[in-house]
Amino acid sequence: MIDRRRLLLTAAAGAGLAAAGPVFARSEADDRLDAMLSRWFDEDVDNSPETATNLGLDRGARAHLSSKLTDRSEAAWRTDRATADARLQSLADFDQTGLTRPGTINLAVAAFRAQTASTGASFDYGAAVGGGRMGPYLVNQMTGSYFTVPDFMDTQHRVEDRDGAEAFLARLSAFGPNLDAETGRIVRDAGKGVVPPDFVIDLTLGQLKAVRGQPAADMAMIRTLERKATALGLTGYGDRAAALVEAEVKPALDRQIAAFERLRPDAVHDAGVWRLPDGERFYAHGLKYWTTTNMTPDEVHAVGLEQVASISAEIDTILKAQGMTEGTVGQRIDALNKDPAQLWPNTEEGKAALIESLNRQVAALDPLLPRLFGRLPRSRVEVRRVPPAIEAGAPGGYYQGPPLDGSRPGAYYINLRDTANWPKFALPTLTYHEASPGHHLQVALQRETETLPAWRRANGFSAYNEGWALYAEAVAADDLDVYADDPLGRVGFLMSYLFRAVRLVVDTGLHHKRWSREQAVDYMVASGAKPVGAANSEINRYSVMPGQACAYKIGHTVIARLRAEAEARPGFNLRRFHDAVLVNGSTPLSVLEDLMRS
Repeated sequence: MIDRRRLLLTAAAGAGLAAAGPVFARSEADDRLDAMLSRWFDEDVDNSPETATNLGLDRGARAHLSSKLTDRSEAAWRTDRATADARLQSLADFDQTGLTRPGTINLAVAAFRAQTASTGASFDYGAAVGGGRMGPYLVNQMTGSYFTVPDFMDTQHRVEDRDGAEAFLARLSAFGPNLDAETGRIVRDAGKGVVPPDFVIDLTLGQLKAVRGQPAADMAMIRTLERKATALGLTGYGDRAAALVEAEVKPALDRQIAAFERLRPDAVHDAGVWRLPDGERFYAHGLKYWTTTNMTPDEVHAVGLEQVASISAEIDTILKAQGMTEGTVGQRIDALNKDPAQLWPNTEEGKAALIESLNRQVAALDPLLPRLFGRLPRSRVEVRRVPPAIEAGAPGGYYQGPPLDGSRPGAYYINLRDTANWPKFALPTLTYHEASPGHHLQVALQRETETLPAWRRANGFSAYNEGWALYAEAVAADDLDVYADDPLGRVGFLMSYLFRAVRLVVDTGLHHKRWSREQAVDYMVASGAKPVGAANSEINRYSVMPGQACAYKIGHTVIARLRAEAEARPGFNLRRFHDAVLVNGSTPLSVLEDLMRS
């Protein structure tokens, strides 16, 4: 086992760190480590064609990857598990003598990733090895080929010439086999007692059937192919793609639907992973994987309860000042959520206007950012709607970073299945979280930092990324004072923090304290964090991604604590602090703490 303290660095990365990072002469040890880690990154890209496309690396020698999808078979999964164990051993055997500070950072980041991957490989079910949506159920309402492939093909696959159009068809031909491979693993996991809760199966079946029932020619990915091909003077591709979907993809969807329908009669309602094989250890792994800390479930639960109380008290003060005095904080927030003046029309026109307003907000903030950041990304960000076909199971909002070559902008997707989930007072802080100074600023800047190796530019850790985005909400609220004349906007900001604090309570409640799904929903609604419809969707999410919901507030808590420590030292400069937090890209929180404190 790797000694964590030996892998973490001993040099400083505090207020005196230059914005572009210090310059070190590379050592022989640095070169050896970089060669090994770069080889692993290349192997991972080669084994994940979707990642290659997302990063803009499916060109030149890797052009063949644009015609493929990731192998979802059990054999590939077993290979991934063996690879995880082998990589951890390779890092344990690595001679660290002579590593410079950047090399030591690389080793610390790689070591954490290898440790969690190897732990995940010890579970004989689910998707607990690599990156992405780690969880106990390979296919659910939030992930699986049926969910990810159509959106990927629509928004990321490049059709720039005939080769790109042909590659699209080749990927469609791989879609059906992927579905079948996942179906085989679903059945295998069920034989080990790993069956999603009944409500997860119901949601997943609903979405599978919605995809299956849509005429192929009406699918967004097919329409996009046809539009792009036509613009290039290419004909017939929409019809060919639709024929592939009807002949190959839909029969595979039918087989996956049938598999879930066979599991449904015996599915239980318990939401927590405690009921699964080695479930308590699985949850401990989930918390470490997502929070990049060693916090126990009880510690996370206690932090959540404490922060829910303090944030609720601040919201209470503001609401009373606005004349809202009747009922609990949760009841008053619920009334505010339902106030017609706070709601966008739940129509196509209303949704289009909502998206337009968020893009204006992003543009208005850009000129303010140089006050607080020495480095800003070149890539722009666009606000887009989550594709309606997957919005029932998709999260409320999420960010998609630009490729390494900057050829595509970053995108912040907002789920508009019901505009009532996004009252106007809550929308600004979501946009600061997903765009700038949140995810887009951090991720795009990382991908543009050429002093970082490619594997560091491309990868990240949820606790750092989400913690930064949540911290960025406070940068907008407090450092840029965007709510100076908007007390309800301030409430929306605090509601975002309350929501993330509530997540700590309900996630540990579900998976450690054995709460029922309904108990978790009731707690979230009573706190005022979310109305009942959104609360149901959130709890459904936590049920299939144990620990992930805790990454946000734990990450924010660590970054905010580091800022408070830095502010207490003489000569504090906020721009230098932000640049120091961002200069090394996304790291485990344990590494970030050592960097900022040493």
